Amino acid sequence: MATENRQVRKQPAFGGPENEDADFETAVQGMLEADFEDWPNEAGMEGLNEIRGPIELPVKGTIPAWAAGTLYRTGPGQYVVEDTPKGTFRTTHWFDGLGHSHKFSIIADSKSSVRVEYTSRRQSQALYDAIKRDGKRPDIGFGQKMDPCIGLFGKIMSVWKGTPKRDNPELDNVSVAFQPNVPGLPSKAKAAAESGHRKGLKNLWITTDHGHMKEIDQNTLEPIGIAHQEALHPLLKGPLSCAHAQRDPETGDFYNYNLEMGYKSAYRVFRASTSTGATEILATISAPDVKPAYIHSFFFTPSFVILCIPSSHIGMMGLHVPWKGNMVDAMEPFEESKLCKWFVIDRIGNRGVVAIFDSPAAFYFHSVNSFEERDEKTGDLDVCCDVMQYPNLDIIRAYELDVMLQRNGAAKNFWGDEERNRNSHVRLTRWKLKVPKPYTNEPNIPAPRRNAEKIFEIKAPHAGELPTINPEYATKKHRYVYSIANRGYSTMFDTIVKTDVSTLSATFWDNPKGHTPGEPIFVPRPKSGQGELEEEDDGVLLSVVLDGTGKTSYLLCLDAKTLKELGRAECDFAIGFGFHGIHWPAPAAPQ
Repeated sequence: MATENRQVRKQPAFGGPENEDADFETAVQGMLEADFEDWPNEAGMEGLNEIRGPIELPVKGTIPAWAAGTLYRTGPGQYVVEDTPKGTFRTTHWFDGLGHSHKFSIIADSKSSVRVEYTSRRQSQALYDAIKRDGKRPDIGFGQKMDPCIGLFGKIMSVWKGTPKRDNPELDNVSVAFQPNVPGLPSKAKAAAESGHRKGLKNLWITTDHGHMKEIDQNTLEPIGIAHQEALHPLLKGPLSCAHAQRDPETGDFYNYNLEMGYKSAYRVFRASTSTGATEILATISAPDVKPAYIHSFFFTPSFVILCIPSSHIGMMGLHVPWKGNMVDAMEPFEESKLCKWFVIDRIGNRGVVAIFDSPAAFYFHSVNSFEERDEKTGDLDVCCDVMQYPNLDIIRAYELDVMLQRNGAAKNFWGDEERNRNSHVRLTRWKLKVPKPYTNEPNIPAPRRNAEKIFEIKAPHAGELPTINPEYATKKHRYVYSIANRGYSTMFDTIVKTDVSTLSATFWDNPKGHTPGEPIFVPRPKSGQGELEEEDDGVLLSVVLDGTGKTSYLLCLDAKTLKELGRAECDFAIGFGFHGIHWPAPAAPQ
């Protein structure tokens, strides 16, 4: 553990742009000095249990009645399989933990009385059983190390066969993000009642960064179906896609890309229509200088889909994935010459790729939001894309379990390298893409190529990971971004931060030591419709927090304006560190 005489750093509650560099240096120094030794995270990854409730959780303080609805959360929940023929199987990367989904039902009995019920369900029991039977995983993971006993012949067969498509939803480890009411897919969900706690939620799917999606029962969380993107369109046959699909906020249409790898890799950007269920390919991006890459999210505006291909290129045109056995080892070494390439695709006029931009080599997991503004002088559209960006690929290794759980000196080794330390703190970056005014409506006109313009960059801890905004501002110009940041106290995240991109300032949640938050999900307060002035930060944040010392979790409710706690629903058990979630509002929630 940390030495007793270590000086305790004061946690900032607010930071303006004048404090940004100093706060960044403080976070870097904290990681160099291993301040994380006093911040326990083990309870979020070890000994986690499934609770097929619902069970009622005691509520302290106040959760507003208008926040009633269902909070769905998903992520990993099992990392170890005991007593296999090869001994204990251990997951090596956070992203490869076996899926575990959670549901918090926020029930408003009146304007002043709110109850919270909880249930959870493991998502990959068949995969767990296969590992227990064989002592190894039958699938290709994100960062899971390949079984060293697999010889050359086994690797060749893996490349030749690839990853088979399965029809058992519990054999696929799909547990990153949720997509409700996905059009065009064969759903096994029972017809949803139009009155009740989740009006309008007809089906619920979980996604990951490949072409499979898993359907679950919205009440029990039981896996009930699996579908590949080929079910939407026969050309969507590639193995990779994006966990964070985009939705048109007006129509609900579903947008994503599918990556087919090989001698000539192709990104196919598509739209599935909510009204017809039909899927249309908006653009096929394939060229000698367009490499297959790991991409976790993309960008979306009223006029465009924007696909940014970062510098996370996959070796041998994708063949390294089955050869190496995981995505991380399949990536080529980072090089400054591997620029980020931005493809702007018309989603309204069927003109395909209308502009291409370059920006310096970098990596990102999460887009934040995008919007467009017309230049009144030229008629061009300025497309602004906010992204949580890193200078290189180092951050990927920070999420290896040995680093996160401080095993075998891995955390000190990783964060003690100052250059790697600096590169593993996020930057909230805004890029402007100046899309020229269309002088023709004809498709297949060569797209102009330009450089993206960096508008600002906000360094950690004034910005963090798993970003969210007020969902009513999707595709609109926003001011506030909410995320979980690392001030240098934890190998993971140690606070919630509200970033004001207008003033470039940050407000932090004043949380107790050892309390690790999850993704902060914004729930807007319903408007009265009587000329009420709309404020972007008028709402609450819901975050599942682990008390690492007490080894219990709670659902936290913060005022989104001030980041002051309003209330919490407490568990007497720990909930695993998850990835993403959604809040589905209850019908006619009390105001």
